[in-house]
Amino acid sequence: MNKYFSCLCLLILTLKVGAQAPYKAADIPKNLLPYASAIIRNSVFTTEVKDIDNTIYHVKMAITVLNKNGDDAAAIEVWHNKSNIIKYIRGVAYDEFGTVIGKIAERNFVDNDAISDYSLFEDSKVKHFEPSISNYPYTIEYEYEVRAKQSMSFHDWYPIPHYGIAVEKSRYTFICKPGFKLAYKAYNIQINPTETTNSQGANSYTWVMENIKAQRYEPYSPVEEKFLPIVKFASKQFRYESVDGSFTNWNEMGKWIYDKLLRGRDALPPATVNMVKDLTAGMSDPKQKAKKIYEYLQQHTRYIGIQIGLGGYQPAFAGEVDRLKYGDCKGLVNYTQALLRAADIPSYYCVVNAGDEKISLDPDFASMTQANHIILCLPFKNDTTFLECTSQKEAFGFLGSFTADRLVLACTPDGGKLIRTPKYSAAFNLQMRKALLTLDSTGLLTGTMHTLYNGTQYDNMDEILEEQGKEREKEYKNKYPINNLELEKLQFKQDKGQKPTTTESVSFNARDYAAVADGRLMFMPNIANRWEKPLRDVRNRSNIVEIKNGFTDEDEIVYTIPEGYRLVKQPLNITIDKPFGKYNALAILNGNKLTYKRFVQLNEGTYSKETYSELVSFYQSVVDHDSYSIILSRSGEYK
Repeated sequence: MNKYFSCLCLLILTLKVGAQAPYKAADIPKNLLPYASAIIRNSVFTTEVKDIDNTIYHVKMAITVLNKNGDDAAAIEVWHNKSNIIKYIRGVAYDEFGTVIGKIAERNFVDNDAISDYSLFEDSKVKHFEPSISNYPYTIEYEYEVRAKQSMSFHDWYPIPHYGIAVEKSRYTFICKPGFKLAYKAYNIQINPTETTNSQGANSYTWVMENIKAQRYEPYSPVEEKFLPIVKFASKQFRYESVDGSFTNWNEMGKWIYDKLLRGRDALPPATVNMVKDLTAGMSDPKQKAKKIYEYLQQHTRYIGIQIGLGGYQPAFAGEVDRLKYGDCKGLVNYTQALLRAADIPSYYCVVNAGDEKISLDPDFASMTQANHIILCLPFKNDTTFLECTSQKEAFGFLGSFTADRLVLACTPDGGKLIRTPKYSAAFNLQMRKALLTLDSTGLLTGTMHTLYNGTQYDNMDEILEEQGKEREKEYKNKYPINNLELEKLQFKQDKGQKPTTTESVSFNARDYAAVADGRLMFMPNIANRWEKPLRDVRNRSNIVEIKNGFTDEDEIVYTIPEGYRLVKQPLNITIDKPFGKYNALAILNGNKLTYKRFVQLNEGTYSKETYSELVSFYQSVVDHDSYSIILSRSGEYK
């Protein structure tokens, strides 16, 4: 009997141990908690190339969410289309003690079209699940498998996907059939993969990272790819949508794109070719011809995304875009090339990573996953010009911050070559304002204001320009910190030259702009361009400081004030000069003319992390002095 009882106790103990709750929040190493909103408890990502047109992705992830800031990290998204088929998705939700509180099945996912607002045709869809759990911490564990009918592009490995996420353990394994040639490159990571070969000759490469602390968000940090660990993958020989290819560098990749995706897709109807010749008749300067053709493109086509099958990489036929009058970035660039070719103007189809983060293609590693957009290059002698073919309003030869200052791949008949798009300096990105205003003794402000927006500031007023009538006036009033603003006349003019400029001219009045009390007038002389938010201080900063886009603002506002008024307090006169920027603000009273001048410039560049405290101080000074108030009195104390 005692023996039986002992065996029973041992069985119960064994069952309890075997059923021990996984992913208890209390088991998270304490050193991973600082700055973390979520903890990846275990991540296992496997890519297996079974054949040149058969790739399997298997993902298993367990992530503990510590607070509401980590909810997004627990969301599950699985993209799919006819070439990427989901085999299964399943998951489990746990409370902080590791007790199961729910199971996740594929029927719990919402399956949405992955169509963009600007897209007409996309065959991609996304299955999405977002946990609705309000008791923190909680854990989501999920697993899915996707089978892709291609081997051209693979999912890169991001063991730390974003700021605020720590990692207990993450593993990535790439398995490929015998003879498959894999290229990979690691960034911001010092470990090498473990390489093995099984009995069938398949090779596997495995990377493992453990106990990685979360990175906190730090303003003015470099793009995440410059400091978070990443491993990128590419195939040296591949198949995509029945199209075979191979490349080991950008030259070969550009050649493949030209030969397999572009060649033979530039034919135009004879009537369109004749139209181009008529459009440019009598013009001898090829750049002026190109400008005329670009303006035709803007007036007669619009951008609509088309992402179906190989269409995600291959442009539509130029004749089709000509007929339909729309296309995606690929189709519109190919169409523009065809129009230019009709005028004997050569151009390059260019692959680029677009976005304000300024991410260049890696010169030493070629892969299809590094780019997301297409632009056009016109290699005029000593005057290389780039065109954004998706915009109906961009100036000829101007890219803006979306694709400026980065390496792009030009695809030519002779192969690909990396070239750099233009860089726009802080002095070029100029906003310059002049105003002549009158302030009377009741606080009423009247006058005119003229503002020029150059370079990357050219499109500062786009949201207002898109509106008409009363809506435009409403948006304009919301832009400026002028109480009781009433517009008398508002005009905009745009010069779409290679140095584009938007000109804003306004006549207005604003009652009670100055506060009146005890015979004094009090108001802010900076009527239009105030920095109102200081920069958040970050102690013990980890990252260098990177200012990605520089700019310059200049304001000169002259007030005519009532006769007999004088300044009550010391006039404004502040100058700050730092390597990363300058600020100057000055207020001078001469008779009844009060002149306010303001200059602020941020210089694009990379600076040491110790510079950040100076940048915080710089911001604070600008905020403080931008809100400087003038006090005027007939018996002024300061003369």
